[in-house]
Amino acid sequence: MTILAVTGLRREARIIEGPGVTAVAGGGRAGALETALTSVATGAEAVISIGIGGALAPGLCPGDWVVATRVIAGGVETSTDPAWTAQLATRLPGARMGSILGSDAMLTQAVEKQAAHQRWQALAVDMESHIALRVARSLGLPFAAVRVISDSADRDLPAAVKVGMKPDGGMALGAVLWALARDPVQLAALIRTGRDAERAFRALADGRRLLGPGLGRPDLVELPLDVG
Repeated sequence: MTILAVTGLRREARIIEGPGVTAVAGGGRAGALETALTSVATGAEAVISIGIGGALAPGLCPGDWVVATRVIAGGVETSTDPAWTAQLATRLPGARMGSILGSDAMLTQAVEKQAAHQRWQALAVDMESHIALRVARSLGLPFAAVRVISDSADRDLPAAVKVGMKPDGGMALGAVLWALARDPVQLAALIRTGRDAERAFRALADGRRLLGPGLGRPDLVELPLDVG
């Protein structure tokens, strides 16, 4: 079985990919991500959106896991595969279950996150789950979504993070440094954001081990996976 795993950053993709798992990084570009997923979907038997995301609900901290029971895309809530979702929750102790909002735009301000939570009651937001859902539905494949929190709902992110991702999902360090040079007051917030992101990446690697080679798919016999 081949599982198509959808992430935002190449670093996430490197953590997630492995035998039987093809990982595709979106780079924050919805149209390009959908095209890329469709181009590699031949032979895929399931689709999962997995990686880091932002908290919308109060009380979620960097490193916490959210398992989606539904994904909100274009104002419509769609349930995830129930058996797969249950396995994800079982394998990720302490994970919260609820809706994940898919957004084409990055939500960086606390007021934006709070407004999105009030409107949709979603726990978390990312920029890939709605695209992954659309591709899975078009192919008639089982779909799941799970995200580890990288920024809490009550924190504003520095403006520099908006230029920090290349279209291929790589890190645009030069653009971040240029943004910082133009507005040095961001430095403290950028350092804090980096620490929170590292906590999320560590949790992602730990969770990858817990999920196993089949990323929790209930119809697979799985052996432990060693992810560095």
